[in-house]
Amino acid sequence: MTGSLPPDPEAYDSERNRAARDRGLPGGYIAGGVDPDQRRAEAEDRRYLKILVAMVLVIVLAGFVLGFLAALAGLTNLVGNPG
Repeated sequence: MTGSLPPDPEAYDSERNRAARDRGLPGGYIAGGVDPDQRRAEAEDRRYLKILVAMVLVIVLAGFVLGFLAALAGLTNLVGNPG
């Protein structure tokens, strides 16, 4: 299906396609193009990054909180007495 697209002279000289030719890819240019709504895609990426960072923070902080609560409840003897 990639071979069915007609060559685009402007796309041939793009930085992306020059890099592809430098790597020795078989085609003269990479068929396809840029995202038609790049701003929306970048906003969505930023949103997912914020969610990812929040999830990591919640997981790490939950470990500390649960460990602290376990220590307060006297559950440290279940894994061995550290002192």
